[in-house]
Amino acid sequence: MQEKIKELLSEVEGFKAESKEQLEEFRINLLGSKGKIKGLFADFKNVPNEQKKEVGQLINTLKLKAQDKLDEFKSKLAGGESSTANDLDLTRTGTPIKLGSRHPISIVRNEIIDIFSRIGFTVSEGPEVEDDWHNFSALNFPPEHPARDMQDTFFVESDGEEDIALRTHTSSVQVRIMENTEPPIRTLSPGRVYRNEAISARAHCFFHQVEGLYIAEKVSFADLKQTLMYFAKEMFGEETKIRLRPSYFPFTEPSAEMDVSCSVCNSKGCNVCKYTGYLEIMGCGMVDPNVLENCGIDSKKYTGFAFGMGVERIAMLKYKVNDLRLYSEGDIRFLEQFKAAF
Repeated sequence: MQEKIKELLSEVEGFKAESKEQLEEFRINLLGSKGKIKGLFADFKNVPNEQKKEVGQLINTLKLKAQDKLDEFKSKLAGGESSTANDLDLTRTGTPIKLGSRHPISIVRNEIIDIFSRIGFTVSEGPEVEDDWHNFSALNFPPEHPARDMQDTFFVESDGEEDIALRTHTSSVQVRIMENTEPPIRTLSPGRVYRNEAISARAHCFFHQVEGLYIAEKVSFADLKQTLMYFAKEMFGEETKIRLRPSYFPFTEPSAEMDVSCSVCNSKGCNVCKYTGYLEIMGCGMVDPNVLENCGIDSKKYTGFAFGMGVERIAMLKYKVNDLRLYSEGDIRFLEQFKAAF
């Protein structure tokens, strides 16, 4: 019986299939319900006890090798059919298709969201066309504030009672969140915003923002500073320096502008940082109690901080781009540089 098994092993090892029919014949002959291996198992009861271990191992080895050979040629024959089908695919283009890449603004936006998501911030979005309440009034903008003037805002409709405009910041999304969510609130509001500004290397009439809001009990300016320090080092590297300068925003008090050391010139001075070595990337501050009350939040119980940054400015620093107009011109030579970041 051992000699018979060894002959079948040699037959299996030398087998080659050129077609599915040959492979099926091999399967039936050896592994089928009436095949030779099945017959060996049936005759196994007649093997002397002292030989059962050795013969049993040989039969199992034969079965495994036969199955492996069957699987091997099944894969080969299937692969050949797939390759042939692909060769005959007449819908494929006759020229190679170049792979695209993510836009640098999308890359940086996603990175900002990822950094803040590590410390518990969620993402919220809202409409780009806003009413006066969500864009201005709820955020403590007085009626005479210059941001309401046509020189800063693109108004869509104005009937003397309710102005409709393209949003000038994503703070309008934060108002919607505060109106409909019980504190604690920790959220990011990314999106495109519009302002009636002259287009230059450092400004555009539309750009992208990511604004953050954190409201809870006993939130302090120290919490804001540590959060922004964490962000700057994660985004630009451990050597990054920040500075906070006193400023004014209607919706925060106290307020500050945050600058980071310019990586375009390594803080030596260039046209991007106006030769100061620092570039302003965001405004921030403690949420004004009036804003909390306007949104139905008890300002005596809760405090919070808010910040807003321009994605284009951060992308300028990260990729050493000296003109933000490049982001919207669609020049393929510029965009191809970001394939590695994809």
